[in-house]
Amino acid sequence: MALHFTAPEFARRKQRLLAELAARKLDGLLMFQQESMYWLTGYDTFGFCFFQSLWLGADGRMALLTRSADLRQAQHTSLIEDIRIWTDRADATPQEQLRAMVADLGGAGGRIGVEYESYGLTAASGKKLDAAFDGFATLEDASRLVDHLRVVKSPAEILYVRQAGKLALAARDAAIAAIAPGIDEGEVLAAMQGAVFKGGGDYPANEFIIGSGTDALLCRYKSGRRVLESEDQITLEWAGTYRHYHAAMMETVVVGPPRDRHLELFAAAKQAMEACAHALVPGKTAGDVFAAHAHVMDGHGLSSHRLAACGYSLGAKFTPSWMDPPMFYADNPWVLEAGMVMFAHMILMDSETDTAMCLGRTFLIGVNANECLTDAPLDLIVN
Repeated sequence: MALHFTAPEFARRKQRLLAELAARKLDGLLMFQQESMYWLTGYDTFGFCFFQSLWLGADGRMALLTRSADLRQAQHTSLIEDIRIWTDRADATPQEQLRAMVADLGGAGGRIGVEYESYGLTAASGKKLDAAFDGFATLEDASRLVDHLRVVKSPAEILYVRQAGKLALAARDAAIAAIAPGIDEGEVLAAMQGAVFKGGGDYPANEFIIGSGTDALLCRYKSGRRVLESEDQITLEWAGTYRHYHAAMMETVVVGPPRDRHLELFAAAKQAMEACAHALVPGKTAGDVFAAHAHVMDGHGLSSHRLAACGYSLGAKFTPSWMDPPMFYADNPWVLEAGMVMFAHMILMDSETDTAMCLGRTFLIGVNANECLTDAPLDLIVN
């Protein structure tokens, strides 16, 4: 099997999850988040775009309901032994087959947690799930149950995150070497993703963000390429990814002489990053980190140019997003702990002057402080 962790590591995760089920008096959990399945069993697929679910009962028994296309995927990448198949057909009823599987495993009449907040469970499928289980069991929203366990990384996971950080830095070096007047954005992307692949990495959970000129003010990927001019700006957000674990970075690179506004925004972004790094310690909250960011930005008179969030947790993630909870936004009470991996991004977009400036780094929270896993200089890059 293509497992990335040892049997004892998976056993510890299972015991932690079973303890949570007991604490919440749940008789079982229906997982629809691919991240939960990967964390608990190693199951590695993008087949969650179709209906599938992993059951864990309070008695420790597990079973996966999936499609035939993922049978061998589950056999090869996971430690799941009980794999059941629902059949593609015009009148397919996988939700009813899931109910039958849960009944076979002793879940009838119980209190069952469901990962409703999941890309793997659409609103339409969720309605059918509720209908299929009506009168059979009591379903409760347990969407964040596994998320709270996943957010603190084990030593084995941290090894993979560190490797992801090295790949992120390699991609940064490749980008800086490629960026120049007359270069197509596609060449920059190819160099960055190529560096990750050459280092043994994976596809990221979402596309790399790239935009130059006016598009440097965007913080999402969009289709279409542009050639860099002699005086330009290009914003990049990317992640090194290893065994699905992410370490993200962000930079705005100035091509040609920087404008005064570039220098002003960079000074604020750097100061805000340093303030956030100071707040990334155990006992602080996610809201505290955002407050540090906002205090600096607003002190520079940039409240209308910053975002309402400035980062989030990272881990083993699947499409369509590498973002994990908690997120840094105002008053978020989630308490930071040692072992959490957090991405802080300082994003400034001045549409009045058409100027962008962004900085992003990934940190590992330690017992008393933190460590930057993507430790590149906080210097303005001018090519």
